[in-house]
Amino acid sequence: MMLRASEKRSEVTRLLAQISAEYEAAQRGITGLAYGSAQHDFITTRMENIGSLHTQLQDIVGEGAIALVAEQLNRRSDPT
Repeated sequence: MMLRASEKRSEVTRLLAQISAEYEAAQRGITGLAYGSAQHDFITTRMENIGSLHTQLQDIVGEGAIALVAEQLNRRSDPT
């Protein structure tokens, strides 16, 4: 599937937002009320989802995908 530049930007933005949401869910899972294997399974699923989203992102932008993910997650934790 060939995407135009504007479609690529939109898809990259969508994937990065999804990665951010999955990461936030995993972080909440760490401090959530569930314990033991339920908590572990929840966090594992979130991290697997991030891996899948990263692969999709990599298909669009290439090897620079991991840098985009790191930037997105750093932006989330930056208080400014």
